[in-house]
Amino acid sequence: MLRNIKILRWLIFLLLLMNMVTIGTIVYHQYQEKKMAGNIRISTPSGTNLLNGRYCRQELGFTAEQMDEFRGINQQFRPATMELTWRIDSLKEEMYDQLTGPAADTASLNRLSAEIGELHGRLKYETYRFYIQLKEISNKDQQVKLANAFKPLFKNETVSAPGLHRQGPGWKRNQP
Repeated sequence: MLRNIKILRWLIFLLLLMNMVTIGTIVYHQYQEKKMAGNIRISTPSGTNLLNGRYCRQELGFTAEQMDEFRGINQQFRPATMELTWRIDSLKEEMYDQLTGPAADTASLNRLSAEIGELHGRLKYETYRFYIQLKEISNKDQQVKLANAFKPLFKNETVSAPGLHRQGPGWKRNQP
């Protein structure tokens, strides 16, 4: 009888421990997902920069008041751009399926191409509005750092002097 009680106590202890670990894991993953949802990725040739609250606080040196304004601006920008990006990616996938299928429908490809272009234009519109709003809440030093963070979105580093096209596979010098 005493032995059975000891075994039951250990089982209860193990079950409680497992429940605590499970709950901790769930909370941790929710925190990670929430943290990643607030990130804006800016791709550069040297990697990807994340424009998030931490970046604004640490790299730009935003004050608490600026961070409050950033959060408001970001809450408007992020959902709009996430939706646009998802739609662009879906259309690109549809275009790829069309291209790799047995017979590509050029009318459908033209429609997809035009729709991707329109959505990409809207994405650039949302991005420049976001930039302007961040610039308005930044001081001069922060504006310089902000410009450098956004540079890869608006200025292609691989385009060089006249007579040269983009560098990389498939791109060549203009020959006179």
